[in-house]
Amino acid sequence: MSYHNVEILFVEDSADDAALTVRALKKSGFTNKLHHVINGAEALDFIYCKGAYADRSNKEFPKLILLDLKMPKVSGLQVLEKLKGDPDLKAIPIVMLTSSNEGPDIEKCFALGANSYIVKPVDSDNFFNAVKEIGLYWIVLSQPAH
Repeated sequence: MSYHNVEILFVEDSADDAALTVRALKKSGFTNKLHHVINGAEALDFIYCKGAYADRSNKEFPKLILLDLKMPKVSGLQVLEKLKGDPDLKAIPIVMLTSSNEGPDIEKCFALGANSYIVKPVDSDNFFNAVKEIGLYWIVLSQPAH
């Protein structure tokens, strides 16, 4: 598979949530350069070109990371902390897309540098609209740091 010019790295361990998110992004026109991984360890391998992604160019980074909070192996908090602590990567917008609406989780994510925190709506229509707006804002409207 080609990992050239991946614009969105989507990190989600729930197959149902992943399918719904990918479908929403596809209908909004944002999946042509989307790569989905199923846990934080795989996300870090992708970003740092290790393991299965060793052949990926370490000069290309996604424009946006959609990151679930609670995952096996390496949590979303651990991924967030690692990426926002890396001077070469901290400018990549990271949107927490999670089912947790607990205050401490939200506070911790923003303290670690999350750019946005979105609680997954239970209703599929609302979820679709939320994902569409995420893609529109972060890929089309928002200007990247230089």
